[in-house]
Amino acid sequence: MTRTSDLVIVGAGVVGLAHAVEAVARGLTVTVLERDERAVGASVRNFGHGCLTAQTGDALAYATRGRDTWLRLGKEAGFGVAECGTVVVARSGEERAALEELASVRGDDVELLDPAGVTARVPVAPDGLHGGAFLPRDLRVEQRRAVGAVAAWLAEQPGAEIRFGTPLLGIDGGAGSTGIGSTGTDDDGPVVVRTGRGDVRARQVLLCVGHDLDRLLPDLADEADLRRCTLQMLQVRTARPVTVGPAVLTGSSMLRYPALSGTAGAAALRARWSTERPELLDAVVNHMLTQLPGGDLVVGDTHAYDRTPAPWGDESLDELLLAETRALLGTDVRVTRRWQGVYADAPGEFLVRPAGPATTAVSVTSGIGMTTAFGLAPAVLDSLRDRHHPAVPATRSTEEP
Repeated sequence: MTRTSDLVIVGAGVVGLAHAVEAVARGLTVTVLERDERAVGASVRNFGHGCLTAQTGDALAYATRGRDTWLRLGKEAGFGVAECGTVVVARSGEERAALEELASVRGDDVELLDPAGVTARVPVAPDGLHGGAFLPRDLRVEQRRAVGAVAAWLAEQPGAEIRFGTPLLGIDGGAGSTGIGSTGTDDDGPVVVRTGRGDVRARQVLLCVGHDLDRLLPDLADEADLRRCTLQMLQVRTARPVTVGPAVLTGSSMLRYPALSGTAGAAALRARWSTERPELLDAVVNHMLTQLPGGDLVVGDTHAYDRTPAPWGDESLDELLLAETRALLGTDVRVTRRWQGVYADAPGEFLVRPAGPATTAVSVTSGIGMTTAFGLAPAVLDSLRDRHHPAVPATRSTEEP
């Protein structure tokens, strides 16, 4: 007999796995379907930066809620999660002003630093420093191991199953064979999820396929104005050994993250760069870095947007990132790896929409899936409970075993 799960999740990236972890915590049975043999998309091509403090609104709430889950899973699933915080480096008066404004509204979550305080925490060049800030609540996750380790941990939990190498073919529900994205109304299920390796029955289905949502639901993707954001990223080795504990953000980061980009200092910086550094704005640069366990640095990134991006990298953009890195660290670097990051982009930070009988599409559409997924998942499951299954339990109390 075909297994019936309370929840079938399509996609074993961080967003899909976060919902599976939350479902298991509520005592639900869950089956995760992943077309690839392992996660190879946005969930492993990133900085591993849990960027809590620079968020606002729902993103800040989700990031804060998910922080403890990252810490717990790091211990239980056996991958690195460091409570190392973030250092934001200010190399102009405008950047310093943006950090001062953030500190005025975030209190103890932002510790302003003088130049000596910055160089004591991260090995940046002291020339031209105006100070910076330390964001102690931010995390750094061992990004190339975390998602695989969570998947392995999840597969050992009662009621959970993960099927890799299992592509989705369609979803049948309602009064008959309606397919993905149909308008059937029978939300009480079960629906039949058709895969390349047989059928799975589900009471609810979550499509957590990130930037590939348009491959399954092109009309929904059109309505959401969804597109792909591609990023040029580098792994580099410094000429002299450096130790970088926290994540490191720069002035360009202040133009990207909402808690900083809305400040008067960031607005003044953007205005000045429009004439002095237009190449940074044109490439939508967020120059930042984190350190991998072996000592190399992950450096990025540039941003380009298209529904179907061109496959080519642009060497001039890599050279721009490398020049910024040399100036920031005061040492030469050489590239050991290059890759193209990718994530779903759409107006707003999160896409959660009905997509057919007992089916909901869930994507993080702002490049902050690692930061927010474990806080987004409880909110999504709460909404499913309220709309369809009042008996679905809420998150267990932290006092429960």
